[in-house]
Amino acid sequence: QVQLVESGGRLVQAGGSLRLSCAASGGTFSRNTMSWFRQAPGKEREFVAAISRGGFITEYLDSVKGRFTISRDNAKNTVYLQMNSLKPEDTAVYYCAASSLGYSHSTASYDYWGQGTQVTVSS
Repeated sequence: QVQLVESGGRLVQAGGSLRLSCAASGGTFSRNTMSWFRQAPGKEREFVAAISRGGFITEYLDSVKGRFTISRDNAKNTVYLQMNSLKPEDTAVYYCAASSLGYSHSTASYDYWGQGTQVTVSS
């Protein structure tokens, strides 16, 4: 059983930066593909970014490419999401998720989820 705990979300002005962290416990962190999703009010949860087990392959939602960077530290059992040039449309609850399979844009492919951290970007 893997437990995921996100942190780092807060209110920030447009154009600002945040770094989200997701600490994992239980299981073997390095065996899981890790991803970030987000969910805005009234919208479905959407894929944001994913990173392979070894950290060598990443994938991003088109609208965040060039602004967000996902990374992981397997020694610390932590995955990060560096978010730069934030826009009001990035406002959402951000969730990290773990999958024993290869990464996917579908929430159904993920075995474990964190509780989420709120990111609010003011204009």
